[in-house]
Amino acid sequence: MKRLAIFASGSGTNFQAIVDAAKRGEVPAEVALLVCDRPGAKVIERAARENVPAFVFSPKEYPSKAAFESEILRELKERRIDWIALAGYMRLIGPTLLSVYEGKIVNIHPSLLPAFPGKDAIGQAYRAGVLETGVTVHYVDEGMDTGPVIAQCAVPIVPGEPIEALEARIHQVEHELYPAVLRMLLGEKEQQEERIENDGSETSIDQRVQ
Repeated sequence: MKRLAIFASGSGTNFQAIVDAAKRGEVPAEVALLVCDRPGAKVIERAARENVPAFVFSPKEYPSKAAFESEILRELKERRIDWIALAGYMRLIGPTLLSVYEGKIVNIHPSLLPAFPGKDAIGQAYRAGVLETGVTVHYVDEGMDTGPVIAQCAVPIVPGEPIEALEARIHQVEHELYPAVLRMLLGEKEQQEERIENDGSETSIDQRVQ
């Protein structure tokens, strides 16, 4: 079974959704580590309740991004982490991690990328007056929300609704879409590795959720 690390900075609702799905057998992975860059964040409490080990750090205590990512990398290697899921992690991933986990880091973003990247994506869409926004799961590269899209789900914006209602509906979609995409990605990778072991060949995989 694959070993998954979740990176988060806040309350951890997507962390919880992934952990719950893994416990139900819907995500073929063990959530083996939480990485959090905000000591005191609520997600740390969630990890403790779920008996998920946590690596918590304060970036300001390090001289550079490379320095704290090197320490993160040591934790990932020690715990034999196969995949990384960003779930409200509010930092760009640097080359120290990308060079080792390229193609195995995914992120969830509350908009239909490439529209409304970056912070406060829900607020951006709400203030822009668009008819719909949504949720995107994508691979992570060196840019801000610029990696290849894996799956998207649209969420209509109801005229006159408070932004809190829109946020709640988007979060509900996030909590369904992210585990579904992880199930697909991790399950397909396992099948792919089995095929390689059995006959030495590799079958191409369409990694998009329709």
